[in-house]
Amino acid sequence: MSQERPAEEKPETCDVRVQDRIQGTATPVQSPTRLGPTRFSELAGEKLRDTGSDFIGSIWCWINGDPNRNLKNPVKRGKRKRIRTAKTAVGVIALVGFFIFVNWFMLSQLHEGRAWLRRGFSKNRNPKPNPKSNPDLSPSTKRVSVKVSASVQHVAKKKMGKPKKQYNGTYGRLLAYAAHALAEGQNKIEPKELWREPKDQALAWKPCADQRSWKPNDGKNGYIMVTANGGINQQRVAVCNIVVVARLLNATLVVPKFMFSDVWTDSSQFEDIYQVEHFIKYLSPDIRIVKNLPKELQSLDLEAIGSLVTDIDVMKEAKPGFYMKHILPLLLKNRVVHFFGFGNRLAFDPIPFQLQRLRCRCNFHALNFVPKIQETGAILVRRLRDSGSHLAPVDPYLVGPKYASFILDKKAGPLHKASKYLAVHLRFEIDMVAHSLCYFGGGDAEKTELSAYREKHFPTLANLTKTKKMPSPEDLRTEGLCPLSPEEAVLMLAGLGFNRKTRVFVAGANIYGGAKRLAALTSLYPNLVTKENVLSETELEPFKNHSSQLAVLDFIACAASDAFAMTDSGSQLSSLVSGYRIYYGAGKMPTIRPNKRRFSDILLKNNTIEWKVFEQRVRKNVRQTKHVLVRPTGRSVYRYPRCKECMCNED
Repeated sequence: MSQERPAEEKPETCDVRVQDRIQGTATPVQSPTRLGPTRFSELAGEKLRDTGSDFIGSIWCWINGDPNRNLKNPVKRGKRKRIRTAKTAVGVIALVGFFIFVNWFMLSQLHEGRAWLRRGFSKNRNPKPNPKSNPDLSPSTKRVSVKVSASVQHVAKKKMGKPKKQYNGTYGRLLAYAAHALAEGQNKIEPKELWREPKDQALAWKPCADQRSWKPNDGKNGYIMVTANGGINQQRVAVCNIVVVARLLNATLVVPKFMFSDVWTDSSQFEDIYQVEHFIKYLSPDIRIVKNLPKELQSLDLEAIGSLVTDIDVMKEAKPGFYMKHILPLLLKNRVVHFFGFGNRLAFDPIPFQLQRLRCRCNFHALNFVPKIQETGAILVRRLRDSGSHLAPVDPYLVGPKYASFILDKKAGPLHKASKYLAVHLRFEIDMVAHSLCYFGGGDAEKTELSAYREKHFPTLANLTKTKKMPSPEDLRTEGLCPLSPEEAVLMLAGLGFNRKTRVFVAGANIYGGAKRLAALTSLYPNLVTKENVLSETELEPFKNHSSQLAVLDFIACAASDAFAMTDSGSQLSSLVSGYRIYYGAGKMPTIRPNKRRFSDILLKNNTIEWKVFEQRVRKNVRQTKHVLVRPTGRSVYRYPRCKECMCNED
């Protein structure tokens, strides 16, 4: 049996032996530092595998030569040995240098990766600014400083992003789309969520600020007087705050007075708007209230004895400790303190539970409107509803049980259904527009007019615009710090799905720009009305030249509406109305409050965005703001009464 001859062995070449050493025959060379499995080390490994074997093989062969060469000349053997030794030293140096290079390359890539990650984190480290809206339109530096802070952060983002589009104040393309959509869908049923609260959790909250668990103060430490500034809404907040301060200091409160303002030009006093006797009686278990100072104190020069405390002396949202430290000693010394220009001068947090509850009790229970306002308000609501056979949950508290019956149509049968109406607070009077520092498309004429108005009515703000670099109108708009114009408001309503037949009540007198500015609203919603359209001249006569009393009629119409939409979340009227609807609305009275920052972003795309996409984004924007939330820390109890101090949760 023949044996197979073994295959002829091929000589082992230098390249083959080197490959064997790299692939595992020999012990591999280890890197002195283990970097871990990063995408950068993997990249370096691939390069090493692709090029390293050829490089090492070349060096190895250059050092040792090819062992299969036939070295027949013994004379040259010694010389070659010396050369080989020199080459070995050079090769070792080359190998060490090669591995140093590889390690350097991998470490540098890893460092760049970490730096990239740090840059990525730094972009998201600071959250977007969420400045508190200043409810007081008096010239204050707080709101301006918030705008400056927002502008600084916005400018930093602007440098890294795309340039912002310029706002020109017109939306011809989108308004045309809206008109077409409303014309086609005027017989369509509106989305149900427009007329109801979206969350069942709202039903669980019930009013309970009327509950007390303390004894009344005797007010023996002295008397507190207050002259509240601003419009009717700022004055209401000031009254509630001073009631809490009086309880805190165990002082007797003199019925508040209202400061005359050349902005609102209204001489109305507390007794012209609120029922004084009810105010005194309802709060008697809490504090002592009198109508006038005792005679022996009326002749005192309060400024001379240091008992006149202005809004400059008290910081905004001062904590209770401030009053105990600075005001109580003054009160004990002089027996009387007069807060002049008092407004938003008491913090919402931290404050004791019962004092916070007293604040809510004053706002929602103690401040009832005088009969003439209640009666006219009831007539206004009845006509807006086109009569009906039912009352809204807030009606008896707004206009009183006596005048709530005026809202009902006694001739209407049980099957008669009242018309729904939407109330929109269009906060677009010249004072708001001027104070916002925003631009609304009116060109140089608008800028000149608003600048002159600031010089006269807001001198502090006017001086700031001259001495400091203020945020640009584009930055303010992008950050959601501008009130919505009438054109923007009507686009929001159309985008939400309110149809052409919807009855719309617009609150707010003397819209900046007049009827021309309201043209977009009236053309798309022909059933748009104001209190001047609904009430006769005779019915409005008692309130002429009294802007605060006229504002109360707007308050009543907005609070009683089936749906309420605000265009500026910083407005005091919008804040008080939305809080009133939450407190007395039994979870059935929705409020629409757009996120103006996001809405601004949608509107800036007006030249390219399609109407269906616009509708989707607007509805998503508003839907995300309709959450039933407990009052956030530090926020107003007048606007967010869903808290244990004001309301009780039955869940």
